[in-house]
Amino acid sequence: MDKSLPNVRQEQFDIPSLDKLAPVGELDHPPRILLLYGSLRERSFSRFLTEEAARILERFGADVRIFDPTELPMVGSVAEDHPKVQELRALCLWSEGQVWCSPERHGAITAVMKNQIDWIPLEQGAVRPSQGRTLAVMQVCGGSQSFNVVNTLRLLGRWMRMVTIPNQSSVPMAYKEFDDAGRMRPSAYYDRVVDVMEELFKFTLLLRGRTDYLTDRYSERSERAMKAIDRQIARL
Repeated sequence: MDKSLPNVRQEQFDIPSLDKLAPVGELDHPPRILLLYGSLRERSFSRFLTEEAARILERFGADVRIFDPTELPMVGSVAEDHPKVQELRALCLWSEGQVWCSPERHGAITAVMKNQIDWIPLEQGAVRPSQGRTLAVMQVCGGSQSFNVVNTLRLLGRWMRMVTIPNQSSVPMAYKEFDDAGRMRPSAYYDRVVDVMEELFKFTLLLRGRTDYLTDRYSERSERAMKAIDRQIARL
């Protein structure tokens, strides 16, 4: 078998190795986790589940932020310098991992959840606010257990170039799983939330200081090299 790669630009072709996966940069801060939830209701079970997840992550040692979607305008209705938009985007840049939690409404994620994700750009100047971040997905259901929301969130996470962990949480009949104070009752569903946050924390630790190398792509290196050549030719 001919093993040559005649179409490959050899100077841009990188052969991965373990030594190239050594962490780079300052890692003297706790893992930074941003949590988003998808409901504005006063008694919001997606918010309760998100807050429960945040408590678990804090116990593991994470630095946690929960974004409040109240007063976040619909995407496209205001300029990008709106304070709530800037707050969300700054938190995305700050984060090393994220948790997305939405109720299921009409078999899909809520508009509140999608609006937050839509405000996060794939690119912001030379920076990609979501690329390389870890992601855990969760949902709450009003009735029987469903996985429509977590499946949709996985699709969106992949589109945003995030590293979505294998485990996930779906809580059926959520109104039965939380007490009057909004705390989650002991159950197998609570245990699963602990599992998911534990896995997210582990994956975030593994990726810290390595995301730049893990998300570095041959096609993009080649494109940058060609543009650099074009600029040099234009100067002649």
